[in-house]
Amino acid sequence: MRYDLVIFDNDGVLVDSEPISNRLLAEYLTELGHPTTYEDSIRDYMGSAMHRIHDLIEERTGQRLPADFDDVFHARVFAAFERELKAVEGAADVLERLAGDGVPYCVASSGSHERIRVGHRAAGLDRWFEDGRIFSSQDVGRGKPAPDLFLYAAERMGVAPERCVVVEDSPLGVQAAVAAGMDVCGFTAMTPAGRLAGANQLFSDMEELARLLV
Repeated sequence: MRYDLVIFDNDGVLVDSEPISNRLLAEYLTELGHPTTYEDSIRDYMGSAMHRIHDLIEERTGQRLPADFDDVFHARVFAAFERELKAVEGAADVLERLAGDGVPYCVASSGSHERIRVGHRAAGLDRWFEDGRIFSSQDVGRGKPAPDLFLYAAERMGVAPERCVVVEDSPLGVQAAVAAGMDVCGFTAMTPAGRLAGANQLFSDMEELARLLV
């Protein structure tokens, strides 16, 4: 099927940020007295907006995270991005192909606008994404697995949900895309295929994705 809009998740799909951010999140939560392993962070928080981390910690422990939690965490993440973040292998090739074929695309991420921008600059993908192609959970209030972000991105791009395909690597993101009535290509580089139930297609590298989007 030829889609009218390709909506990319950002972290783990365009930029290889999940290992960095989940390592730092696990370290920071543990530092604050909430023991968390890297594997715990991947399982519980990958693909989620910051408010979900606050909600889960309070739900599980009855304690609130510090008021400056987001600021401290993002400062650590952004510093690490500048040092070590790279684009997902083959992501730039997919973007170049879509642009060359005239296929509209955008990014819709649980991360903040600042996080998206910092990551794109560090990974060398910023030239593919002017402001009109960037959408964040900040824009809608409710992050994934709610469908709001994907529906908002489609509306702003002027495309009906059923004509969109979402490229996602997290269970929360797949749930959100399905709830939005969109097709989903699930990226299995970091997430086992069984956790991406609901995806219409699965792929393990960007060359394979390029074929799926033709």
